[in-house]
Amino acid sequence: MKQRILSILVDNTAGVLSRVSGLFSRRGYNIDSLTVGVTADPRYSRMTVVCSGDDQVLDQITKQLNKLVDVRHIKILEPDASVIRELILIKVRVNKANRQDVISIADIFRAKVVDVSSDAMVLELTGSKSKLEAFISLISDGNEILELARTGVSGLSRGGDYVLFM
Repeated sequence: MKQRILSILVDNTAGVLSRVSGLFSRRGYNIDSLTVGVTADPRYSRMTVVCSGDDQVLDQITKQLNKLVDVRHIKILEPDASVIRELILIKVRVNKANRQDVISIADIFRAKVVDVSSDAMVLELTGSKSKLEAFISLISDGNEILELARTGVSGLSRGGDYVLFM
């Protein structure tokens, strides 16, 4: 099973997210990750959707999305030709004995300590999925993860090409 990352430029209107996610649910397709945010032009939003399936299913998803009225442009983000990132916030139980170990692991991955209390620390890390998975694996070895939040994937294609509607 393959994964595809779609960068979808849509009208920034009420109900767009419902129509896009409804297309997936009606056809029995799964969304692995979904992020949405307004673009530099407030008339449009960008959705980054990660979906899985064989080539036929992935092509069908793309074709069906193109038929939606609110969809202005779809770009498949190829890993070699795109910048793809995800953000995690992770709360780890700490005490005097393991606090420095947690900070050392955070430093190796260039994670930021964004909150500290006597018994917990919140770390922020941005990067590729593999980097985040490696960080989670290492930090959880010998430390208790209290909470974890992931934003989902966001991405843009490399280079100077872009889509602008006027």
